[in-house]
Amino acid sequence: MFPLIKELLKMPADGREVEVRGWVRTKREMKNLCFVELNDGSCFAGIQCTFDLAADLSEENHRALSLAGTGASALVRGKLVPSPASGQAAELAAAGIRILGEAPAENLPASAGRSAINAYPLQKKRHSLEFLREIAHLRPRTNTFAAVARVRNRLAFAIHEFFQSRGFAWVHTPIITASDAEGAGAMFRVSTLEMEAPSENGGTFPDWSKDFFGKKTFLTVSGQLEAETYAAALSRVYTFGPTFRAENSNTTRHLAEFWMVEPEAAFAELDDNMDLAEDFLKSLFNTVLQDCAEDLAFFDERIEKGIIETLGSVGASKFTRMNYTDAVAELEKAFNSNSAVFEYKPFWGCDLQSEHEKFLTEQIAGGPVIVTDYPKEIKAFYMKQNDDGKTVRAMDVLVPRLGEIIGGSQREEDLGKLERRMAELGMDTQAYWWYLDLRRYGSVPHSGFGLGFERLIQYVTGMANIRDVIPYPRAAGQAEF
Repeated sequence: MFPLIKELLKMPADGREVEVRGWVRTKREMKNLCFVELNDGSCFAGIQCTFDLAADLSEENHRALSLAGTGASALVRGKLVPSPASGQAAELAAAGIRILGEAPAENLPASAGRSAINAYPLQKKRHSLEFLREIAHLRPRTNTFAAVARVRNRLAFAIHEFFQSRGFAWVHTPIITASDAEGAGAMFRVSTLEMEAPSENGGTFPDWSKDFFGKKTFLTVSGQLEAETYAAALSRVYTFGPTFRAENSNTTRHLAEFWMVEPEAAFAELDDNMDLAEDFLKSLFNTVLQDCAEDLAFFDERIEKGIIETLGSVGASKFTRMNYTDAVAELEKAFNSNSAVFEYKPFWGCDLQSEHEKFLTEQIAGGPVIVTDYPKEIKAFYMKQNDDGKTVRAMDVLVPRLGEIIGGSQREEDLGKLERRMAELGMDTQAYWWYLDLRRYGSVPHSGFGLGFERLIQYVTGMANIRDVIPYPRAAGQAEF
């Protein structure tokens, strides 16, 4: 295949003949020169193509140049030569150009054989992120969203690299499920029934036995429970796929569809889980700093100052570990002495808020913190119970500037304890018979955690709204594309 711009920019600028393909970012004329910058999305930089208008350019080339407006796709032939301009090592001394697809700067009326065409909406000016969400199919062509896409791609690959290199098998857990995992959020129902029609037998509407699966089913909120079954056979597994929560939360931190990374390891206790989470984050941050330096420099300059420094610091830190009781004591001391102002008063038994988590990382520990042993009342049913009868072997990984980035636990492997806890919560143990079987047959200590992929990308890029780090955001009232 033809070389990408990122590959061309690594070649010696020795006058070799090349062809470049991409979309026009800018075009400007100056005396007898015309400069066209092409970008193909393979890297942050584009390549400048310089046309000598005084040379013997064909009429076809002059016409193509007239159509080379912002957004048009083009193929340019020429020689790769050293660039006299600062900030770029090479440019294309262009000999010819062909427009592959126009992008008109003004509205075009309908004509024979085609409908009307509106002006290309991404003309060379600054566009708000709100506006770009309305044209999510075109926003990857902007500097910001192309950079987000490249970072997302590299982080996704790095996740697989990390787990595969440590003996974890990737397991594809189901998207359709009859289980709500942990009551983690409202669920989207999956059904083939006609909801407008009354039930045929006159009974309670609807009759789920007549549905496709013969019972109520939903889009998954987590692949954890299914992953545990495979960890009980393959020792180390991880999931990486989409999950769904029907929460009507119109905030910058919530999506209805998002991706989760969920490793599960048999024979692993809480300390092993903390070690894995710490190594995982450090590996991801160091990888993105090395392989996405150009994109991160853009985010550091244009989106949020200090991102590179923060990621480097976390990647080099030893994560502080403290239990929930000690963490709350620190928060209460700061609150009572008026050395910290919290919207939510901290107390033993409360679910830590983002403001509490940020205070622990930025003021108490001066770096990442792993908080363990939370009250069982604020954690999920499957977490291993401590001997005190009040707390469970949970862990949350907190990082500066964000707060919680990973949540996990050692799982309860004792059948009797797990059944009693489910009974306390009023859960139907029959619905989880297969999950409880893991404790009946060859039960072992095991642990795991979950990482929201979009939250990770937000942290790495500094993007303020989670809807700007996923290609097509799904939220309440938003499923346009």
